[in-house]
Amino acid sequence: MFEEKKGRYRRIEISPKRALSLFLSVSKDGSEVMFKIKRSTQLKKLMKAYCDRQSVELNSIAFLFDGRRIRGEQTPDELEMEDDDEIDAMLHQTGGSTV
Repeated sequence: MFEEKKGRYRRIEISPKRALSLFLSVSKDGSEVMFKIKRSTQLKKLMKAYCDRQSVELNSIAFLFDGRRIRGEQTPDELEMEDDDEIDAMLHQTGGSTV
C-alpha cells in the first residue's frame, strides 16, 4: 500500500495483526451466535457476552476451539483463529456414576 505525501509516495507496511476484526460463531445445540472481535481481544469478553445473551452462568459453560478448551485470557491471535471459525459452547456435566 502506498500513501501520497507532498507529491511523493511512500510505502506503508500493514501488519496482518493490526486492528483487524474477526467474525466468530459460537454454537450450542445447533444454534449459532455471531461475534465480531479484534484479534488482540481476550476471549473472556466474547465468553461473557455469550453467557449474558444465553442467560447462563459463565462457569457453567466450557468453550472449545478445535477440540481444546479455551482460557479467557487467550486471544484469537494466540489460537490462530480465522474469520468464520467456530467455537463450541458445551454445558458442564457434573456428577455421573459408574456401574
